[in-house]
Amino acid sequence: MTEPPKRSDSITAPLRHSVFRRIWLASLLSNLGILIQGVGAAWAMTQMTSSADKVALVQTALMLPIMLISMPAGAIADMHDRRVVAMVSLLIALTGATALTVLSWFSLVTPNVLLLFCFIVGTGMALMGPAWQSSVSEQVPPETLPAAVALNGISYNIARSFGPAVGGIIVATAGAVAAFAINAVLYLPLLIVLFLWQRVHEPSRLPRERLNRAMVSGVRYITNSPSIKIVLTRTLVTGIIGGSISALMPLVARDLLHGGAQTYGVMLGAFGMGAVFGALNIGAVRRQLSGEAAVRACTISLAGALAAVALSKSAILTAIALVLAGAVWMLAVALFNIGVQLSAPRWVAGRSLAAFQAAIAGGIAIGSWGWGHLTDIAGVEVALLVSAGLMLLSPLLGIWLRMPPVGARYEPPAEALADPEVRLSLTGRSGPLVVEIEYRVAQDNARAFHNVMQEVQLSRQRNGAYGWSIARDIADPELWTERYHCPTWLDYLRQRSRATQSERALHQRAIDFHLGPEPIRVRRMLERPFGSVRWKEDTPDRAANEVLPVVATAAGSST
Repeated sequence: MTEPPKRSDSITAPLRHSVFRRIWLASLLSNLGILIQGVGAAWAMTQMTSSADKVALVQTALMLPIMLISMPAGAIADMHDRRVVAMVSLLIALTGATALTVLSWFSLVTPNVLLLFCFIVGTGMALMGPAWQSSVSEQVPPETLPAAVALNGISYNIARSFGPAVGGIIVATAGAVAAFAINAVLYLPLLIVLFLWQRVHEPSRLPRERLNRAMVSGVRYITNSPSIKIVLTRTLVTGIIGGSISALMPLVARDLLHGGAQTYGVMLGAFGMGAVFGALNIGAVRRQLSGEAAVRACTISLAGALAAVALSKSAILTAIALVLAGAVWMLAVALFNIGVQLSAPRWVAGRSLAAFQAAIAGGIAIGSWGWGHLTDIAGVEVALLVSAGLMLLSPLLGIWLRMPPVGARYEPPAEALADPEVRLSLTGRSGPLVVEIEYRVAQDNARAFHNVMQEVQLSRQRNGAYGWSIARDIADPELWTERYHCPTWLDYLRQRSRATQSERALHQRAIDFHLGPEPIRVRRMLERPFGSVRWKEDTPDRAANEVLPVVATAAGSST
């Protein structure tokens, strides 16, 4: 018999934490405003032009910034106070929404102006996303993190259930300008709550990375994380194919159902209601299905819903199909989101979530542009049927890119290591640094050791190493040498401090193969190109970012 879920597994468990609860309620209002503005912008575009391409570009304008600036936004979120980053981002979105309201009031909005300010609002939200999502782990304990991630999705989709319908009524009675104004006002509660949040800031013992280096570190981590790469690829494909439903919704209401702004709002509300239902059941799905099985069920169901929307001429049947579409869309996106968020350590959480946001938003933006062009050529019905067919085929990706398990848990960083012994004057910018680690391994264990070292390679490279290699001495087959580089001394210290508990255990597995009473031998060498050696070591150039003398430790525990 299945045991009842623990209190920490309950979908409402994160709401017991006051900081999360206040931010969640304020974000609900903010999301409501965003959805109301979205209805106003999409419907305003349908009134200004008959081009399906232009209508679909509204969605692209809102989503494209997330794809373009997510990685810098994630790096900024990891480098700076996430509360301050979120507030600045909200101010950017508020400025865009306010300016759009004023221009609409004076009837100065054209299709291109509307797209421009949708892009500005999208830019603010793109900057906010990584800071907001990665700060969730600071608002709730680790055991409630999956529920908190799901609740954030529910927040958006509760707003989606009511916001579009409310937006449709507002647009129908007061015009798009009222929708833009309400969105601007509803940003304020979240700004106030974030301002009042007394976030506990844990200063790092090492200086923060520069923005460009932080972005490189994030890309390096993701490219050396097979599970995250798979999730991001599947997210991008799902976003491209499934983006048809949000991009073409105004045309479904106008051309297939022959309705107005209220019909459009009701259809979006049906999609949002389904999404809330899907988010409420994310825990049961994670317990009962593997990652691949869950995504396969979601995409096949979404394909059926898309086909039903394309063929239906009844508002009721279309709404039912959209409830199903919203539920399975939300489940799929939540599974992708949770998989990334629980896999990434805290030091790179913002950048990993930024990559996820870029994948889903980029997929929707690219898909919206493509589905808009196809609709201009063949019509809404054909575009949706093509989307349904591709979605039905998308589970075949699982043959090559099988989803990782969905049951992963948030993993805190490992205990900090003491710094290695240093007798040469170094600054943080000294480098490159070359690290060599010698293992003596029984010949019978050579294959097993080599297999473990392939995992060690990904671990080192995820955390900042490059040029990794493993070599075996041809004259002494028991002797193996692991070798890798770090750009500077400071980068090496960061690389050592980033290991998670499981990575530290992996490194220990490699060390356990070592034979003999002596520990593994570690050499840390400053690589000196020709002409770069400083001869007067007793008067080194002390840079502002110098790392001070450090404590000596046993070599075998501090690779």
